[in-house]
Amino acid sequence: MSPVEYSEDPEPSERFPAGLLHVPVRSGPAGCTARFFRTPLGGRTAVGFTSAGKLTATLGTDQACIRLSEPALRALAAPLGVTVLTVDPPFSAPAADRTAATIRERENSWRRLDPQHLGALRVTGAAAVVACLNLLIG
Repeated sequence: MSPVEYSEDPEPSERFPAGLLHVPVRSGPAGCTARFFRTPLGGRTAVGFTSAGKLTATLGTDQACIRLSEPALRALAAPLGVTVLTVDPPFSAPAADRTAATIRERENSWRRLDPQHLGALRVTGAAAVVACLNLLIG
């Protein structure tokens, strides 16, 4: 069967070279590392932009980038199991606010122990030990 091409098909049936891409990176102990993102369905994807302006418009002015060809980016991502390449994504989710997340975690955390809960745990544990001893002693 030959591949059927529809004019409303959102993705082409064949890969085409995108040329040199601006690839977002982050700095690490061994130099810069390519950033990988998540698709709306949760899969991992490598991201490249055809211009620095599109990268800045999507990820902001503080995002560092390097220039890589499309095959080089695919070769870099393949050993990590990332097979999808997204070129010029229209938007990205804003960066997580670590301060707000930390406050929420502290407020709703199971680590925040109430002295009454500790007392209940001690009593329950002691009752379990006594029950086991009663079974052993007879």
